[in-house]
Amino acid sequence: MSVTVTARASPDALLALASKEGRGRLKIFVGAAPGVGKTFAMLSAARSEQAGGRDVVAGLVETHGRRETEQVLQGLEQLPRAPIVYRHRVMREFDLDGALARKPSLLLVDEFAHTNVPGSRHPKRWQDIDELLAAGIDVWTTLNIQHLESLNDVVLKISKIRVRETVPDKVFDRADEIVLVDLPPDELLKRLAEGKVYVQDTAARAVESFFKPQNLTALRELALRRAAERVDAALVERMQAQAIEGPWAAGERILACVGPDAASPGVVRTAKRLADLMDAPWIAVTVERSGVGLDAASRKRVDSALKLAESLGAEIHTLTGNDLPDELLRFARFENVTQIVIGRARGGTLRQWLQRSLPQRLMQRSTDIAIHLVPLPADSTVRTSPSLVARMNASTPAHFLYAAVAVAGALLVSRGLAQVIPSASLSAVFLMAVLFSAVKSGVGPAIFASALSFLTYNFFFIAPLYTFTIAEPYELLALLVYLVVAVVAATLAGRLREQARVSAGRVRAMRRLYEFTRRLSGLATMDAIAEGAASEIHASLGRPVMVLLPQGDELVLAAAWPPEDLLDEAGTMAARWAFTHAEAAGFETGTLPIVPWRFLPVRTGDTTYGVVGVMMQGKDGAALDSEAQALLDTLTEQTAAALQRAALTRDMVSARTATETERVRNTLLASISHDFRTPLSSILGSATSLLTYGDKIDASATRDLLANIREEAEGLDEMVRNLLSITRIESGALELRRDWIDLREIAGRVIAATRRRGAAHRLVLEWPADVPLVNADASLIEQALGNIVANAVAHTPPTSTIVIDAVVEAGWVRLRVTDDGPGIPAADLPQIFERFVQSASAKTASNDRGGVGLGLAIARGIMLAHGGTILAVSPVEAGRGTRMVLTFVNTAATEVKTS
Repeated sequence: MSVTVTARASPDALLALASKEGRGRLKIFVGAAPGVGKTFAMLSAARSEQAGGRDVVAGLVETHGRRETEQVLQGLEQLPRAPIVYRHRVMREFDLDGALARKPSLLLVDEFAHTNVPGSRHPKRWQDIDELLAAGIDVWTTLNIQHLESLNDVVLKISKIRVRETVPDKVFDRADEIVLVDLPPDELLKRLAEGKVYVQDTAARAVESFFKPQNLTALRELALRRAAERVDAALVERMQAQAIEGPWAAGERILACVGPDAASPGVVRTAKRLADLMDAPWIAVTVERSGVGLDAASRKRVDSALKLAESLGAEIHTLTGNDLPDELLRFARFENVTQIVIGRARGGTLRQWLQRSLPQRLMQRSTDIAIHLVPLPADSTVRTSPSLVARMNASTPAHFLYAAVAVAGALLVSRGLAQVIPSASLSAVFLMAVLFSAVKSGVGPAIFASALSFLTYNFFFIAPLYTFTIAEPYELLALLVYLVVAVVAATLAGRLREQARVSAGRVRAMRRLYEFTRRLSGLATMDAIAEGAASEIHASLGRPVMVLLPQGDELVLAAAWPPEDLLDEAGTMAARWAFTHAEAAGFETGTLPIVPWRFLPVRTGDTTYGVVGVMMQGKDGAALDSEAQALLDTLTEQTAAALQRAALTRDMVSARTATETERVRNTLLASISHDFRTPLSSILGSATSLLTYGDKIDASATRDLLANIREEAEGLDEMVRNLLSITRIESGALELRRDWIDLREIAGRVIAATRRRGAAHRLVLEWPADVPLVNADASLIEQALGNIVANAVAHTPPTSTIVIDAVVEAGWVRLRVTDDGPGIPAADLPQIFERFVQSASAKTASNDRGGVGLGLAIARGIMLAHGGTILAVSPVEAGRGTRMVLTFVNTAATEVKTS
């Protein structure tokens, strides 16, 4: 029963169309050389669009002094150019921001390959245009064919001039429409001589160098060919997106069919010659039957032919299907193929007919695609498919022993049933033995079991018994029918067994790939990903694996499995080549093929993150087959994605750190400039007054000025000490000089110093009698407590009360500083111990000096260094007040409990 397969659109083509939704459309006017009329053609078409009511704006148009171009430009709105200062000169460039703000329906931007002046947002104009397209603006632009990146070396050979401004081919290929502006070389030279391209002196030099007739002819051919390729690619993309089956013979496309026969290399070379003669793209495909694997020799021949095709420039595809002609024709129509090249083997009449069945079926089913037959070389003895003998040899002697045992078991069962069941029905028992052999051991042992069952049944159950003689003709017919049924059943069962084996292998590979991806997704650093990738690729392929990552200017071994510390010089060179050139190097490549390793670049987009090396020759000397190669490529891509994620995370952390560092630096500079300026101004004013009017100022005023200088200097000294302290704390260089100290004595010194600095607050020391000594650094604890009291003074009104007391608990001594000020807002409370954090809402009108914002951060650092804690509680009573609690370990109480 035939099954009709409905043509479906290509997912890739649909995704490509979907990616263009919301973007502007790009039209490129392409020419072979300057002066062919690209800008004139663009402006003329734009005038037609404007006449139709479209909003057209000329973003940037280079007329080069050509009168015809200037005339057709008149009447179009032009954006003013943006001034950019470069090397003390004002340059005029395309105003990207102005174009985005204006946002016309159609924008004209000349010279697609232009390099912008340094200081512009993007280094290249095509990047400006890409941003415009992303904003939904349609853009028309111009391009000379020599500015394409892939043609740069070709143009150099033709013109002996290196073109410095280039456009990546992928950007050109993404254009929605290509318009070829063509002009014969003679007419272009005539325009050049008339001064319509360059001024006379420049034109004369151009004719002597670039504008030679042979150069223009070669460039014209390049432009025509490249435009035709782009149009052909657009045609195939549209056909695939709309599920239109070909062929549409708008251009030739060649398909080479590669199989496990010796004709495949000839097929590949013939397809290459046809493609060169027709200047057509070509594709090499191989079809794998679902669930049917190839032996090692056949797989090697297929891989070799595909590698040959890839080296000759073919696009490689692997198809899966049981109906080879149907799968080939489906793919050919989908890719708009016009000619198929296929091999035909030599051999006897029957063998030749069998081998020609595929070409014959292709010709029968397709009337619109040309079929080319390539004969097998005369000296070749390679079979096109595994023979029965080969299948028999693929099984081990144990498999045939199992088949014989199965037949012997069927014989015993049949002898037991012979008394109650007619002999004609006992053949089903032997058929079960055949099926068991097929499922257990494969096709070869099953056919062996079929023949053995045939003979056994004849010997023991068909008269005359115990001979191989058959008395009645109908019994012979029944035996032959039984044999045919047994062989067919064995073949089908063996094929199902092979399909199950292949499917199980693919399921294992998919599960391994899933586990690999899941494991890599849980790793954060590049070294951890390298370790995970090396072990997983080794487990999947069973080959030694190493991962190399860049470190500075060197490529170092980051991970290997089994563990490996060294790589020989040749291997290092191959790995470095793969990393530098983003190409595979090593075994069976064009670079250092003598190295037993193959190094693959771990790459996403334009960035190479490292290299994966795999030992290609196993212990048995066998290289990786195509399925293992495909698995390796997939694992490498997954590794690249994981490394890209780790690199992005690292860059994000670095950027966040840099941003935080910049914020801290700016905050510090702003705070220091403000908080240092005020006391310095006061010191400078007092000192100036003493120097200028010293003999005219009375003794009391002099003492006041000197006291003011001392107070402000002490304040500066405190700020400097805080800066030095936070530096030591964050660098881990804070040294503790522990001793048994009296917290009451330290609190008294802090209160006295605060009063000496002019604090008008009421400072109260409430100290219980049972507070023990604590083991701590006296100067650091005094600094921490002083910062807390100073913070309370700074953020409470002068009429406030600040109480310092202590609470003794089991194993702890808590030193508390409590004020009755407005308190700390709940939103600011979690961050008050961070550096440079100040509660702006807590400042009072009478005290606008907020400080640097380091006091509480230093207090926290000092307490943590002592093994204690610091805590802020707000409000304390009736919705007001703040309490800072410094908790010390009661070492004395701990020692008493221990003793």
